[in-house]
Amino acid sequence: MYSYTEEVSKQLNGLLEKNYDAEKGYKTAAENASSKPLKSFFERKSNERKNFGKQLKTEIMTFGQAPEKSGSIKGTAHRAWMNTKAFFSPDNDESMLEEAIRGEKASIEEYNEVINAKEHLPKSTADVLKTQRDAILNDTIVIKRLEDIK
Repeated sequence: MYSYTEEVSKQLNGLLEKNYDAEKGYKTAAENASSKPLKSFFERKSNERKNFGKQLKTEIMTFGQAPEKSGSIKGTAHRAWMNTKAFFSPDNDESMLEEAIRGEKASIEEYNEVINAKEHLPKSTADVLKTQRDAILNDTIVIKRLEDIK
């Protein structure tokens, strides 16, 4: 039997917080990218993560829980680090792509942890998480291709 427990709510809120961080991180990357295709890619990723956040919030509220309202302190510090790195790095775009790959790999692991946790997820929740995880996984391939082009 699938149930929506406090633990599931906590896990989903953790993913929601990470999506807030990723949305803002990709927005920062788009602002710092020098190539138009990369700017466009980072903007698309920022919008995608914003939409992921909306889906997660809806899922959390459907079960009567309160969604997180913002990202993490760690995410804020990471964006500040990215801005500093972009300012001083001669190959800004490549370093941002490397950071994007690192972040996406971490996201995939976090999604897998929630999907495969001992807590049973409602089908609607599992479907949302798997769809989001698969989109992130597909974009790691795109990011690697963009990095190879550089």
